[in-house]
Amino acid sequence: MPRPAPLSEPFGTTPDGWQVERWRLTSAAGVSAEILTYGGILHTLDVPDRAGRRGNVVLSLPDAASYATDSPYFGALVGRYANRIGEGRFTLDGRVHRLPANDRGHTLHGGPDGFHRRLWRAEPLPGALRLTLHSPDGDMGFPGALDVTATYTLDDAGTLALDFEARGDRPTVVNLTNHAYFNLAGSGQGSAADGEPGGIERHTLYVAADGFLPVTPEAIPWGPEQAVAGTPFDFTVPRAIGDGIDDPDPQLKAAEGYDHCWVLRPADPDGAPRVAAVLTDPDSGRVMEVRTTEPGIQVYTANQLDGSLTGPDGRPHRARAAVCLETQHLPDSPNRPEYPSTVLRPGAVFRSRTEFRFPHLAEDEDRAAGGQGGVVDPPAPIGSDPADGR
Repeated sequence: MPRPAPLSEPFGTTPDGWQVERWRLTSAAGVSAEILTYGGILHTLDVPDRAGRRGNVVLSLPDAASYATDSPYFGALVGRYANRIGEGRFTLDGRVHRLPANDRGHTLHGGPDGFHRRLWRAEPLPGALRLTLHSPDGDMGFPGALDVTATYTLDDAGTLALDFEARGDRPTVVNLTNHAYFNLAGSGQGSAADGEPGGIERHTLYVAADGFLPVTPEAIPWGPEQAVAGTPFDFTVPRAIGDGIDDPDPQLKAAEGYDHCWVLRPADPDGAPRVAAVLTDPDSGRVMEVRTTEPGIQVYTANQLDGSLTGPDGRPHRARAAVCLETQHLPDSPNRPEYPSTVLRPGAVFRSRTEFRFPHLAEDEDRAAGGQGGVVDPPAPIGSDPADGR
């Protein structure tokens, strides 16, 4: 039976006068998602907990104007280049391209007027929403015109998938991601440091990576991939985020928490998304499995939130009230020939897929049918050279 197409409603107007639409996807598993045409933002993601209680598990803002003026990329589609490009410049085919610097002298998430600040065109499909955007030649300093498609799909099992495609008319660089801030206890639950329930310090995290990229105090990679073994960056066995976040490691102290890219283990030879991370909230019982075709994942523990932004319910968004799991290519790749290439040439197509699965929902169905259920375990670590994951 065909899935129903999403429905839309007005979501207000940005200060620039853009009329923003909100589209809603639903599934038989009780999961629903709201997506905005402004920034392609994942505005809400409602997921049942172990007891069947639904709750929004991503941080949100109350209206279109807030997203346009105040948002630290909440739920947004990020491009033309996610993460950072050092010193706001790169060389491609012998030509230097200069970009606007918007983060301590470097270019972050495509520049100050990146894809997160654009009005995307929406096309409803059965069980999916297709968003399209045209980025002209020279947009934020990037060469060539680029046409991007981002498709959100929600299936009956409750899996939310995001597929990107991009095509350009000149050689350029591309790195796209979604920048959702996840709190599986429920948006607005604060952090454990606040004495409130549901902070991400109590969330357990597994990351399918044996190495990460150390960074300078300005968050630019400064050297080769470093093994996570014996460091607070080791999540090859699930453990609470709070166990290592306040470690005196200089990398953590400089960032005031985690804000680093992990280099994932080898991609599936068939090109299928493989497990990148598993996030679990022990209180609600919600489990989220992130699968991707990308070579890296940026883990950011919302270190810079200060309570000045509030959600639709009026609750403040404080530091460490969420964690971002941004599947992507590696930061500053245009300046790092040893990293996987992010160059896109005419005639080629950039493609990536990321899936957000909620395996506890299937376990709950199994228990209701008389099965045993059980704890969701991540895949066993692979004893391979982490450089093979590139």
